[in-house]
Amino acid sequence: MSIETQHSGARGDGLTWARTSGLAAVRGFGLALVALPGAILCFVLSLVSIALIPIGVGIVTTPWVLTGVRAFADWRRVVAAEWGGVRIPSAYRPLPANANPWGRTFGMLADPATWRDLRWLPVDMTAGFLTALLPAVLLIYPVEGLALAAGLWRAFPDGYWYAFVPVTGQASAFGAGALGLVFLLLFRLLPAPVLRAHFRLTRALLAPSQGELAERVRVLTETRQDAVDTSAAELRRIERDLHDGAQARLVAMGMDLGTIELLLDKDPQKAKELLAQARKSSVDALAELRDLVRGIHPPVLAERGLGDAVRALALRLPLPAEVTVELPGRADAPVESAAYFAVSEVLTNAVKHADAQRLWIDLHHKDGTLRISVTDDGKGGAVIGAGSGLAGVERRLGTFDGVLAVSSPAGGPTMVTMEIPCALS
Repeated sequence: MSIETQHSGARGDGLTWARTSGLAAVRGFGLALVALPGAILCFVLSLVSIALIPIGVGIVTTPWVLTGVRAFADWRRVVAAEWGGVRIPSAYRPLPANANPWGRTFGMLADPATWRDLRWLPVDMTAGFLTALLPAVLLIYPVEGLALAAGLWRAFPDGYWYAFVPVTGQASAFGAGALGLVFLLLFRLLPAPVLRAHFRLTRALLAPSQGELAERVRVLTETRQDAVDTSAAELRRIERDLHDGAQARLVAMGMDLGTIELLLDKDPQKAKELLAQARKSSVDALAELRDLVRGIHPPVLAERGLGDAVRALALRLPLPAEVTVELPGRADAPVESAAYFAVSEVLTNAVKHADAQRLWIDLHHKDGTLRISVTDDGKGGAVIGAGSGLAGVERRLGTFDGVLAVSSPAGGPTMVTMEIPCALS
C-alpha cells in the first residue's frame, strides 16, 4: 500500500469517527432538550391526575394523561430503535373502544405497563437526561479547554476552574488545554456507546419483565390448547352431522333405489312413489350438506369478506338488525373466520336470551385492531361465565390475542365488544 493511500485511509477513518461521534452528540443533545421537559410534564400530570381520582376529576383526566405518557414512551421506543438499534417491545393491554371513563381509567391503572412508564419517567429526567447530554458535553468541553489555552483565561482575572484544574495563568491554561485534548480523545471513543447506554437504560425500565413474559406464554399456551380442543370438537360435530344427517339420508335413498329396481315391473305405481321419496331425500341431503359447509366456512365469507358475511348473517335473524361496516380491506382468513363465528355466537345469544327487539352490529378497523360491537335493546344481565356462549367466544378470540368485553346492566341494553389485533390487506 502506498503512503498516499495510507494517508487517505487515515483521513477516511478520522472523518468516520468524527461523523459518528458528532452525530451521537447532536442526537443526544436534541434528545436531552426534549426528554427532560417531556418527562417532567408527564410525571407531574400523572401524579396530579391519579391523586384527583377519589374526587372524580381524575376519572376523566387520567385516561387522557396516561395516553399521553404512552405516546411519549412509544416515541422513545422508536428513537431507541432508529438511533441506537435498541428495540423495546410495547406491551400495553388493549382497552375496549367504547369503554367509559371509569373503565378506561382503572383498565389502564391495572396494566403493569402503565406503572413501568411511571417508574421510568423519574429515571429518564435524571440519569436518562445526563446520559443523553454527555455526548454533547464531550464535544463542547474540549473546545473550552483549548480556548482557555489560546488565551481565553485572560477574560477571567479572578481565575477559572476547568474541571479540576484552577486556571490562573498561561501555564495552568496550557494544563487546561492538555486536559481538553484528553476530553477530545474521550469524545472520539465515548459518544456513541454512551448514547446506546442511554437507550439500554430506557429498555431496562420499559421492557416487560420476565414474569409478564412468562404469563404471556402461559396465556398463549392456554389459548392454543383451546384452539386444539375447539378444532377437535368441530371435527366431531362434522362427523356426527354427516353420520346422522346426510349419510343416513343417502343410505336410505340407496335402499329405496334398490327397492325401486324390484318394483318397476311388479308395481310401477309404488315405484313412482319411492322415486319421489328418493328425490326428496336427495334434496334434503343436499340442503344438509350445504348447511354443513356453511357451518365450516361460509362461501360468502370466502368470496366477499367479513362485512358482507355478517350482513348475510343479519338477514337470517328473526330480529331487525342494523349493520355498519368500515373495513378498508380484508384480514387473514383465520381471523375473518374467528370473527364471523364469534359474531354468530353473540347474535344467537341475543336472539335466545335477551328478549331484544332490535340489534346493531358495527365493524371497523383502527390502529391495527379489528373492532366489532354487537348491541341489543334487551333485558341485559349477560355475563362471561363458565359454560356460557360468551366464554366460548372469549376463548375463540384469545387464540388470536383478541379480547372480549361485555357491558350488560340489568334492564339493558347489552353491548358486546370484540377486538382482534390484525392487519388488513
